Amino acid sequence: MDVVALSRLQFALTAMFHFIFVPLTLGLSILVAIMETMYVKTNNEMYLRMTKFWGKLFLINFALGVVTGITMEFQFGMNWAEYSKYVGDIFGAPLAIEATVAFFLESTFLGIWIFGWKKLSKKAHAFAIWMVAIGSNLSALWILVANAWMQNPVGYVLRNGRAEMVDFAAVIFSSYAILKFLHQILAAYIVGSFFVMGVSAYHLIKKSHVEFFKKSFKIAAIFALIVSFAEFFVGDWHAFEVAKVQPTKLAAMESLWETQKGAPIYLFAIPNEAKEENLIEILPIPKLLSFLAYHDLNAEVKGLKAFPKDERPPVMPVFLSFRLMVGLGMLFMILASLAYYYSKKDVLLDKKWFLKTMLYMIPIPYIANFLGWTVAEVGRQPWIVYGLMRTSDGVSKSVAIEQVWFSLIGFTLFYGLLGVIDIYLLSKYAKKGPESPVKKQEVIQASTVSA
Repeated sequence: MDVVALSRLQFALTAMFHFIFVPLTLGLSILVAIMETMYVKTNNEMYLRMTKFWGKLFLINFALGVVTGITMEFQFGMNWAEYSKYVGDIFGAPLAIEATVAFFLESTFLGIWIFGWKKLSKKAHAFAIWMVAIGSNLSALWILVANAWMQNPVGYVLRNGRAEMVDFAAVIFSSYAILKFLHQILAAYIVGSFFVMGVSAYHLIKKSHVEFFKKSFKIAAIFALIVSFAEFFVGDWHAFEVAKVQPTKLAAMESLWETQKGAPIYLFAIPNEAKEENLIEILPIPKLLSFLAYHDLNAEVKGLKAFPKDERPPVMPVFLSFRLMVGLGMLFMILASLAYYYSKKDVLLDKKWFLKTMLYMIPIPYIANFLGWTVAEVGRQPWIVYGLMRTSDGVSKSVAIEQVWFSLIGFTLFYGLLGVIDIYLLSKYAKKGPESPVKKQEVIQASTVSA
């Protein structure tokens, strides 16, 4: 493996480790904020216990996520110096805003939320967790704006041998950036909601804190139902945008080799990249690809053969990742619908098979997220900035292969340890369950003893 391949592998591994934490942070921040808001509105102590229990899991995940995110940005200088020099004026702007605005908003109010339980009013404390949630989502927005520019570069000119920004609004308000943000943020909400339902299912199977976890499950089920169906429609719009700006990615997603009008989608196909064809094509749905890609049944869809071989992405990983991601998205909608129906009918305890399913589903939305990023990043190849700069041209010229191996091994071991710690702590405190409610009589007795 050369420096380019190793540097790509290193960034992929660190990004994947970091992404163990990100979607759960985004999803749990909203759910915890909803729970505390319900406590403020109803004064029901159970919602306060829910806020503290799920908030503890949120804090564990958040703390470890911050550590893994910081080192990723250093790689742009260490391993991707040529890329940073060429597009740093544009790519660096949203990352700087994320660090100086969104992250500080998020971290400042998180400190207020942690230490302000007995110092703030209920409304002020709930406001703090909403600011944390907004800050977390703004962080995601700016990072995804930066990534969206790599996918669809806009608002720049080539000057003095570099790409320089001339229209900041075009960068942050591009339709690709907006749809990418919505697509990813909804995927993160699915992770958070299925996490809450899965942990709740674990306790309901064991019949511990039943009323507490039935309420937690129902809140997450409503949230999951909304976001999973919203993801379906946003995903369709995002694919429409991909068809316009990245036709090679679209062709790889569907393993389409020949340019066609009224292109079909095959429910089952096996790509053969060497022969530039599909070994098997079964069960075509006529004109569906043209309709989904361009909202026109007879639209022309360019096949991979319409592009030079050195400008095509690897087909098999993009094709398989896309198919699996879509399949899992359908599964999430079905399970979210059942979760809402069973919780509304109050029959969850009678559906042990479903509770076990939801428990085992906890890691599956993470997998769907990884598949989505595989489509996005592998499907962009061979470009680090689509149509503007090749990945092979962005790597640092002064980095030796031994240095990349050393940092790759170091990051892998360190992040692997953090991943184990995160899973261990989340599992430990999730299984432990919430604190038991303090009864008024116990408070009176404690006060009497103290006196």
